[in-house]
Amino acid sequence: MSFQLFAWCMSFFLLLCQNVHGYYNISVSGGYGRSFDGIGAISGGGATSKLLVNYPPKQRDEILDYLFKPNFAASLHILKVEIGGDAQSTERDGTESSHMHESWDENYERGYEWWLMVEAKKRNPSIKIACLPWAFPGWVGEGKPDPYNRPNTTAMYVVKWILGAKKYYNIDVDYVGIWNERRYTTEYVKVLKQLLLANNLKNVKMVVADGDWSVSADIMKDPAFAAVVDVIGAHYPGTESTEDSQKTNKTLWASEDYSTFNDDVGAGCWARLLNRNYVKGLMTSTIAWNLVASYYDALPYTRDGLMTANEPWSGYYEVANPIWVTAHTTQFTKIGWRYLKHESGVGHLERGGTYVTLISPDNKDITIIIETMTYNHSKCIRPRIPKYEVFSQQAEFFFSGILSGVTKLNRWKSSFKYGLGEKSSVFVKMEPIKVSLSSFRLSLEPDEVYTLTTLEVGVKGQYGSPPPSQKFPLPYSDSYTNYPHYSEAFNFVPQCGVWEVRPAYDDPKNKVNRQVIITKRDVAVSVKMLIPRSNGTTGAFVGSRIDRGGCEALTAKGVFFTIFPADSSYAVYCRLDRTCKITTGVLKDPLKFDTWYTLKIDTKNSVSSLYIDNKLLITVSLPGTIPKNGFVGYGTTNFGIADFDDLSVM
Repeated sequence: MSFQLFAWCMSFFLLLCQNVHGYYNISVSGGYGRSFDGIGAISGGGATSKLLVNYPPKQRDEILDYLFKPNFAASLHILKVEIGGDAQSTERDGTESSHMHESWDENYERGYEWWLMVEAKKRNPSIKIACLPWAFPGWVGEGKPDPYNRPNTTAMYVVKWILGAKKYYNIDVDYVGIWNERRYTTEYVKVLKQLLLANNLKNVKMVVADGDWSVSADIMKDPAFAAVVDVIGAHYPGTESTEDSQKTNKTLWASEDYSTFNDDVGAGCWARLLNRNYVKGLMTSTIAWNLVASYYDALPYTRDGLMTANEPWSGYYEVANPIWVTAHTTQFTKIGWRYLKHESGVGHLERGGTYVTLISPDNKDITIIIETMTYNHSKCIRPRIPKYEVFSQQAEFFFSGILSGVTKLNRWKSSFKYGLGEKSSVFVKMEPIKVSLSSFRLSLEPDEVYTLTTLEVGVKGQYGSPPPSQKFPLPYSDSYTNYPHYSEAFNFVPQCGVWEVRPAYDDPKNKVNRQVIITKRDVAVSVKMLIPRSNGTTGAFVGSRIDRGGCEALTAKGVFFTIFPADSSYAVYCRLDRTCKITTGVLKDPLKFDTWYTLKIDTKNSVSSLYIDNKLLITVSLPGTIPKNGFVGYGTTNFGIADFDDLSVM
C-alpha cells in the first residue's frame, strides 16, 4: 500500500513537472547585484533632433511626452546630448553649433539641445543629463586637429558649457564624457576633473571614454587616472564587457547602443540589449542612439531613433515600438534600484532568453523583465553576434527569503509577430499573476517581452492619431525674418560648418542665414547670396538633386551652380568636391563683393537652366551620373563668410 502511494505521488509529481523547462530562484539572501543607473537616449551625434523644434506646438508636446513624461510611454531616465562642435560628427546627420565659435565668443542661445534639456526637465525633474563632445571648434587645438594640444583650454571649453547650462537654463549636468569614439589622454581627463572641482562641479561624474573597453588597462595601471573615472562607457559592446573592465570595479555602461531602424526588428534589438547588457556584461545603463529620428529619411541612419518625427510641416509622427520596449523597464524601475545577483534573479532562460530582477532600495517592490527575442528578429545594426535559438518554454519562478511574501505580480506583455499579415501587440496590460506558495509558472513563446512587478503603475499613454503624413510642401520659401538671432533656420539641416540666422552685413535690420530640403524630381531652387570682401568665402553655390549628406556630403553628386566674385567666374559642378565639372565661364558683367545676387537652378528631366538675378545665363545638359531627385541646398566653397536669404523652392 505504501509503495503504491509512493508510486502514485511520484507519478503525480512527474506529471506536474514534465512540461517545466527551467526553475528560477528570486532571492536577496545572497546579497545584491549592481546598482541600476537608468535607461536613456541621445540627442545629437549629430543633429538628430533638428526637425523636432519646429513641429506644431501640440504635436511637439505630444512627442516630448512620449519620450520623457514619467509613467506614460518611454519615460526615459537619462537624456544625453551633444556639446555642439561646429562640425559634422562622425558619419551622422548634420552639424551642431558650438557655444564658443572662437575663444572670445560665448553664446548659450545657439542650437536646440538647451531647449530639449529644458523640456525634458519640465516633464521629469529627476531625469539625469549627460553631455559629450562629438567634435571641437578648430581654435581649441590652436590650429591643430588635436583638442588635447592644450588640455586646459579644451577642458575649460567643456566646463563653460556645463556652467552655461546651469546659469542660463538652471540645468544641473550629471555626467560628462571626453570625445565621442575618439582617442583620449589620461592627462586631459585628469585636467577636466580638476577644472570641474575648481568650478564647484564636484557632482558631475566622468564617463570615459565612449569607445571600447580598452580604457580599462589605463585605469588599472594609473591610480590617479582611476580616481577621476566614475563610469566606463562603451559603444555597441554586443552585450559583453571585458574581464579587465569588470576587474576595475567601475560602473559599466553601454553609453551608446541600438542605432537600428525602428521597426519591430529594431524593437527586438532594443529589448535584447536592455536585458542582456546586464545579464552578460554587467552594464547598469544602456543609452540609445538616438532619441528621436527628427532628420530627413535620405540622410544616413534612417529612422534609427526610438520613434520618428521628421515632418514638422504636417505634424505627423510615428510612435515606434522601441518606445514601448523601453517602457517595459523604465515605467517599473528607478535609478538607484538594485539588480539581484546572477542565478538569484538574473540570468539566462533554459530554452533561450533572459530575465533580470530589480528591487527598490527599501526592499518593498520588485520588477522582473523577461525577454525571449530570437536571433533573426532582434538583429542590431552592429555588432554581429553569434547565432542562438529560442524555443517555447514553461518557466517556474520561486521567491525565497524576504521575497517569499509576494502574492501578486502585475503583468505587462509585448508579443512580436513577423509573419506576413501578422500584427504585433505591444505593452498590453494582462491579468495579474497570482503567486501561490511563493512560486508561479509562466508560459513563454519566442519573441516576447514581459514585465512582472509589484508596483501598481504602468500606462500605455495615447494621444490618438497625429495629422496625416504629407510630402514636403512646394512651393517653399524662407526669408529668415521671424527667427531669433543665433538660431537655426527651420527645415534646414546643416551638413558642414555652422549656419545661424544673423543680421545682414549690408543691412543689420535684415536677417540672413549665414555660413537642405527633400525635393521632387523637377524643381526650381533660388537663393540670394552676398559674399563680403572682408573674410568672405571664395565662392558660393546653390544646389539641386543632391544625393547625400552626413560625413559623405563632400562627395555628394548633384547640380552645383557656383559663382566666384574675385574673377567674376562661374562654374557648374556635378560633385560638391568639384572633381566633376559640367561647364565653366566668365560673366560679362563683373561680380562684386558686398553685393546681393540671386542664383537659381531650374531643372526639368535632364536639363538645368541657370539664372543670375532672374536672367538666364546658360542651359546645360546633365550627365547620367546626376541623381534623378534629391535635396536642394546652398553653401560656400570654403569656410569663409557668406550671407544667404530668401530661399525659394518650387
